[in-house]
Amino acid sequence: MNFGLDPGLLALIFSAFVAGGIDAVVGGGGLIQIPALFAVHPTESAATLFGTNKCASVVGTANATWRYARQVKMPWRTILPAAIAAFAFSYTGAAAVAWLPKDAVRPLILVLLVVAAVYTLKRKDFGQLHRPSHAAYRELAYAVLLGGLIGFYDGFFGPGTGSFLIFLFVRFFGFDFLHASASAKVVNVATNLAALTYFVPNGYVLPVLAAIMAAANISGSMAGTWLALRHGSAFVRKVFLVVVGMLIVKFAWDTFTLL
Repeated sequence: MNFGLDPGLLALIFSAFVAGGIDAVVGGGGLIQIPALFAVHPTESAATLFGTNKCASVVGTANATWRYARQVKMPWRTILPAAIAAFAFSYTGAAAVAWLPKDAVRPLILVLLVVAAVYTLKRKDFGQLHRPSHAAYRELAYAVLLGGLIGFYDGFFGPGTGSFLIFLFVRFFGFDFLHASASAKVVNVATNLAALTYFVPNGYVLPVLAAIMAAANISGSMAGTWLALRHGSAFVRKVFLVVVGMLIVKFAWDTFTLL
């Protein structure tokens, strides 16, 4: 494969940078990175492009996690059980593709995204204060339940996982948007690694392209993390609403054009 400075490669580098920045704040970078991969490499298999996307994004997400952990007090008692459950259930989600068509759940995801957006807009104080609302076994139970659900979703479908995670951490654990975003990164890394345990051994990855995009994704991740830490929860909330709005448009288009 020739990796000269052709327009396609430059477009992928740029898309990876932007995706890394968005992912670092609220997730949703796949909205940019995946379509770019399909546009530049239309003859490659979908599995190979998804595997390449995961390889690039997991590095940027891990970098964002490390940077958040240096500046934000991470609620590890909540995050780690959620991440472990998400890793395990992402396998179940991937297996469910065989017996449950993805198109069957697309309208439901659209409704959930609209509910999340409306709820966040109506409650102006939503996610502004960090007041963890659970402790001990109850916290563990919620973490495992929500981690398992989001892991299943990521393995089965995927788009919007980071945004759903942030909403759930704010709504059910009382986190502010900044802590929710930092926590979501850990769970995202777990689900991405789970997917890569399938993609990489089966050769579903373009390794050189993945490495180039990973470098760009890390650069974007550094910029996004810096912005989130500098401007705090109010900034993360605004970006969250923008990304959820983009997801609603995408899901609405996909749903109604398939009818």
